[in-house]
Amino acid sequence: MGARKLLVLGGGFAGLWSALAAARQRDLLGLGPEALAITLVNRDGFHSIRVRNYEADLSALRISLQDLLMPVGIQWLEAEVVGLDASTRTVALSSKAGPSTLAYDRLVLALGSELRRPAFPCLVEHGFDVDTYNGALRLQGHLQALPAHPDSAELWTVVVVGAGLTGIELATELPARLAALQRAAGLERPVRVVLADHGFRVGSDMGADAQPVIEEALAALGIETCLGVSVAAITAAGLTLSSGEVIGAATVIWCAGMQASPLTGELPLERDRFGRLPVDEFLRIQGIDAVFAAGDCAWLPIEPGHSSVMSCQHSRPMGRFAGHNAVCDLFGQPLLPLQLPGYVTVLDLGPWGALYTEGWDRQLVSRGAAAKQTKQLINRQRIVPPLSFDPAALLAAAAPLVQAPPPVLD
Repeated sequence: MGARKLLVLGGGFAGLWSALAAARQRDLLGLGPEALAITLVNRDGFHSIRVRNYEADLSALRISLQDLLMPVGIQWLEAEVVGLDASTRTVALSSKAGPSTLAYDRLVLALGSELRRPAFPCLVEHGFDVDTYNGALRLQGHLQALPAHPDSAELWTVVVVGAGLTGIELATELPARLAALQRAAGLERPVRVVLADHGFRVGSDMGADAQPVIEEALAALGIETCLGVSVAAITAAGLTLSSGEVIGAATVIWCAGMQASPLTGELPLERDRFGRLPVDEFLRIQGIDAVFAAGDCAWLPIEPGHSSVMSCQHSRPMGRFAGHNAVCDLFGQPLLPLQLPGYVTVLDLGPWGALYTEGWDRQLVSRGAAAKQTKQLINRQRIVPPLSFDPAALLAAAAPLVQAPPPVLD
């Protein structure tokens, strides 16, 4: 009998930690790759720290999957997943080498999420986003080229569409980022950043404690808001609203809404409004044999009225438990139920600082410079895999444990 096959789809927070947790459990069971072959499939060769794509410096945001996986005996393939067939336990791939099919004994679906892109004119051609590393890189190149264009008021106007967490974090970075580009080019021009949303408040899910803090930060940074509006079109000249109003801007950045990978639709199950698949407490997809899901592809009720959140805060532990449980399921070992008892939100607010809330009602715990320290601790240390690439460190970090909330700094 050949090796059993565990296949992990996706190299983001859920996928990476699923694969590493599976390798850890394989090691604990005294097995090797000859007994259990673990393969991770990703569209490129990198684990991306996606939640930092709003930052100006992108240099530390991609980590080689080869460096993370090879030391612990995980195979990886650079390919696009194009189809799932649970009835035959196969996955269809497309790569530079052409189409191929992989079989599995257990599958972890961790293909993440993507930006919702409405079908109005020229969004793809003239709009920007920070949904992916390549999208953030394209925006970076566009902004760096602004000083070379003929001067106008619109040249230094940026509209960020979507006043959720990503939109707020990006918008609060932009005034200083644009000013730095001007200084480097010997320019001094007015900078205008507009945060637009169809809702009537920024950060509408952040709660009564946090919203005044967000509004204070936006005002201090000189960021305008344009609320209660919808977008009709994006052009090279700017943004057209459904009211007919036009905001002239050389840069429009779309940050409005997320959805699970459309490949979740390949499985014959009802999904939630984000396209996520229902999983049980062991991360098994309900109604599909031998398939687990983690991260932004999975929907797990946590308590009445609340379910798992599409964020690295939940994707990382979900991945660890999914990978661990997939191996245990394959070899007849007890499975571990995932528990996500706490929920925190730490929102970056650019040079102004940050805010830190706890609980589903987002009670304010910390703000300003102290919360900024916590945010940087999360972004630069807590969510980053061991960069020593030491096998023992990688496997230890993949233990199926829920990480304690970040510290509140003074």
